[in-house]
Amino acid sequence: MTETARPFSLRRRREDAREADRRELAEGLTQTSRLIAQAYQGFNTVRDPDLIESYVYEINALQSRYAYLLRRMKELEEA
Repeated sequence: MTETARPFSLRRRREDAREADRRELAEGLTQTSRLIAQAYQGFNTVRDPDLIESYVYEINALQSRYAYLLRRMKELEEA
């Protein structure tokens, strides 16, 4: 491999890795969004106080995960 081809090759690998990270984050955002919707559906159908509390914790945890994934996606796009 020539010396001039190496920077292109490294840059291409970094771009491929960044694209793979972006796809993984997008998939995580989609999945987490679905889980949040499911948790809200469960929350809206239960009457037991313990189950209500359980759904509240689940929704909060999923919203925190969603915020994290969204922040990572924005950081990746800015880089």
